[in-house]
Amino acid sequence: MTTMTDTSLREFKMPDVGEGLTEAEILKWYVQPGDTVTDGQVVCEVETAKAAVELPIPYDGVVRSLHFPEGTTVGVGTSIIAVDVSGGAAPAPAEEAAPAKPAAEPRPAEPAPAKPQGRKPVLVGYGVAESSTKRRPRKGVPPVAAPVEDTLYGATALQPVQGELNGHGPNGATAPRPLAKPPVRKLAKDLGVDLTTVTPSGPDGIITREDVHAAVAPPKTPEPAVTAPAAPVAPAAAPAPVVSYDGARETRVPVKGVRKATAAAMVGSAFTAPHVTEFVTVDVTRTVKLVEELKQDKDMQGLRVNPLLLIAKALLVAIKRNPDINASWDEAAQEIVVKHYVNLGIAAATPRGLIVPNIKDAHAKTLPQLAESLGELVSTAKEGRTSPAAMQGGTVTITNVGVFGIDTGTPILNPGESAILAVGAIKPQPWVHKGKVKPRQVTTLALSFDHRLVDGELGSKVLADVAAILEQPKRLITWA
Repeated sequence: MTTMTDTSLREFKMPDVGEGLTEAEILKWYVQPGDTVTDGQVVCEVETAKAAVELPIPYDGVVRSLHFPEGTTVGVGTSIIAVDVSGGAAPAPAEEAAPAKPAAEPRPAEPAPAKPQGRKPVLVGYGVAESSTKRRPRKGVPPVAAPVEDTLYGATALQPVQGELNGHGPNGATAPRPLAKPPVRKLAKDLGVDLTTVTPSGPDGIITREDVHAAVAPPKTPEPAVTAPAAPVAPAAAPAPVVSYDGARETRVPVKGVRKATAAAMVGSAFTAPHVTEFVTVDVTRTVKLVEELKQDKDMQGLRVNPLLLIAKALLVAIKRNPDINASWDEAAQEIVVKHYVNLGIAAATPRGLIVPNIKDAHAKTLPQLAESLGELVSTAKEGRTSPAAMQGGTVTITNVGVFGIDTGTPILNPGESAILAVGAIKPQPWVHKGKVKPRQVTTLALSFDHRLVDGELGSKVLADVAAILEQPKRLITWA
């Protein structure tokens, strides 16, 4: 990346578009070098671990350069685009900026600095920043390290020739910090692995999840890998099996973005909260009839009216009658946190994977307001425009597997929530109604809950209340 010394150049850095996000993938550029941009204009679309987000530029000017191509994952705080805000034409090529170098030339008494062997990029948030200004080593000092001007902190840091220190401190006083991404560091912490003892196998010396898992394996495992290359003729050292990949018969899709975050969250939830799932089959014929009547109501015109709307309202009423179900488990404080509001999550399948945006303060909404919020949530999710904020702070979730023709399921809790309701397909079935077997509209509901804070009685009451309301929708009025 060219070092920018012109004060008219502005570097737009990758912002933190969510809470605690460390990186985002550039999906699409909407501008190219030479294009004129204005304050607030969207210049690119990025995908975080939570959603796809469009980034607006915060100033007017002419695009000088795009620092990363589409498909690149960039750390938060890294410059992604340079904009000339002077209003003039783009400057001449980089040769014209070279006069800054002669200032460092008239020092013939000092030897040229040792050239770093294979300088490697540093992960965002670790190590020293790149700079075009380098000092020469003094006479008599072994060429083990060359001081580099730290442009990030405005101080001189020590850059070893054979590798880079990732800790901070004067003259490299701190111990070298292994290169690893935050999720890998958390995995190592959970497994009790000291990263300084792990041998990295990733690009540029980065420690991967596989390296951490290998570190906790029995000590006999890594020995053949070290001795086999040194003595390939030894009969006891069998070669590692070669995994073949036929592109015509298999397709490999990288796990990243929303799908990667969802997978991690579901694994964490499944192995943290003890799940219990209860089921009930219910006659929802009256609810289906009420949906058709509401579609004709003038107060509901233009709104999304379907069985899911009444199921959502039924769950909100059940929570009002049994407020302890709307809670979360605080492991650190060893407390149950009962929420006096309901942010109702609705699971939505999108091209980028499953996401669960939520309707803020759903408990305070009327039926038309709930229908409007539900319609906006679904439309935004299908378009891939759900913001990270819309997926944070959920308290209880509904997942509608019935749209896929499925009768029911055992849903996994969203992290931080105590309950999730699965709704199966509504279809005609023989049912005993008023003493006679008749075809009725029937569905099966499944409620999964965290058994640490929700016992069988509370979970059963909530599920029974939802079923009773769907069987007799007039209870929406009498129980609300």
